[in-house]
Amino acid sequence: METATQRHVEVLARLKSNLESCILGKSAEIELLLTAMLAGGHVLLEDVPGTGKTVLIKALAKSINGQFRRIQCNPDLLPTDITGVSIYHPKEEKFLFRSGPIMTNILLVDEINRATTKTQSALLEAMEERHITVDGDLHELPSPFLMLATQNPIDFEGTYTLPEAQLDRFMIKLSLGYPSEAAEKMMIASQSKVHPMEALHAIMDTKQVLDIQEQVRQIHLDEAVADYLVTISRKTREHHAVFLGASPRATLSLVLASKAYAFLHGRDYVIPDDIKYLAPFVLGHRMILQMEARMDGVSIASVLATIFEGVRVPVRLEK
Repeated sequence: METATQRHVEVLARLKSNLESCILGKSAEIELLLTAMLAGGHVLLEDVPGTGKTVLIKALAKSINGQFRRIQCNPDLLPTDITGVSIYHPKEEKFLFRSGPIMTNILLVDEINRATTKTQSALLEAMEERHITVDGDLHELPSPFLMLATQNPIDFEGTYTLPEAQLDRFMIKLSLGYPSEAAEKMMIASQSKVHPMEALHAIMDTKQVLDIQEQVRQIHLDEAVADYLVTISRKTREHHAVFLGASPRATLSLVLASKAYAFLHGRDYVIPDDIKYLAPFVLGHRMILQMEARMDGVSIASVLATIFEGVRVPVRLEK
């Protein structure tokens, strides 16, 4: 890999270490978050309260010196509370656009499933097109733009299920989970006097993020590895236990995520193991099982495991 790329890999290693100082014992989850950021994708964090989701997102924004905004979702939240609104200015005798919190680099949408479906739909255009339309006028979002949404998996009262079209726009879905006993003891010691967030400093800036995102797109994807990826994605649509399989958008998301994951590990090419590791996080939340399969105890993880077993892994033979 080129020297400039090596420098970026080293910066990313420091960025990861920066985040790990705030969220202890969650190295793999932090790596997935960085993978999504470098691939230009959005993340859905589904977890119980108090596991550090908000702290992690704030730490990421501070570490890349990016603008951070937060939306706390509730049933009376309106679409204009997210996108902004045009207000008539009497002195200038015209409408002026007052932007909403979506005009930022890192957007935390907290408890997204508490917002009504109408309000949730206001995020669709921004997530896919990277712009919003207000009163017929197009407004480009800042770049980079990363949306991280959280939802509580056990609280169903006053919540609205995310539609498939919105779930499909999240590149990665993950859970932080509870810390290990050792990590929880370290957390007590590290936060007894001062919160680690207060000592956090920027490792890079948003321009560097954009530069790395461009380099990620140049990562090599061999034709045989691409065939392996496409076959896995298509098998999710053909499996007898699956009602709705991965979309073509999911296939493209897995390509970009695999390239970003390879870059994080200092490689300029994707290997099958990258795809196999990332597939549950990229494809899992986009799949819906048949009712009969759910009643029989079949899970998305077991379906993907079966698919992996049935797809031949490409092997490169050296002379």
